[in-house]
Amino acid sequence: MKLYHHPLSGHSHRARLLVSLLGLPHELVEVDLKAGAHKSPDFLKLNPFGQVPVLDDAGVIVADSNAILVYLAKRAGRGDWLPEDPSGAAAVQRWLSVAAGEVAYGPAAARLITVFGAKFNADEVIGRAHTLLARLESHLSAQDWLVGDQPTIADVAIYSYVAQAPEGNVDLSGYPSVKAFLGRIEQLSGFVPFVRTPVGLAA
Repeated sequence: MKLYHHPLSGHSHRARLLVSLLGLPHELVEVDLKAGAHKSPDFLKLNPFGQVPVLDDAGVIVADSNAILVYLAKRAGRGDWLPEDPSGAAAVQRWLSVAAGEVAYGPAAARLITVFGAKFNADEVIGRAHTLLARLESHLSAQDWLVGDQPTIADVAIYSYVAQAPEGNVDLSGYPSVKAFLGRIEQLSGFVPFVRTPVGLAA
């Protein structure tokens, strides 16, 4: 199993985090985004969208971080990480959609400005991030995990960019339940930390 990734990509981190939490043997293959390796002909054969991460499981190619989370949980037969019952599966899918929507256009976008120099409106995306965080705070004030009483791929999907939100000038200090949630994930066996972004990278 090979995971094509970049260490500063939150999408890559969520895939790397789950494969580690599940204890699945894998090889990490770093894709040099700065050099444009993700747009090379060979990489575009793996993912025509030219994005990381991509999972190659003995020739089974899975692109998109959330799709990789689903694949890994199913491949490992881990119904605890991805419930089989309709309501549980739907609840997880709801948070995968949040990860692809509100997270991507809020804290992830804010971090893209400072880390990669993206041309987003900082006030707008930081505002979206705080709207999301307020909703997460409310949800997590009543329960430890996003779905049910144990961690699922929903938690993994939300974790990476929320944990790194301060890199995008999004202050987490007003969200104690969110911070406690991040801490619970970081205490899981097999947890892999997100690398600290080098200071001044965007410059």
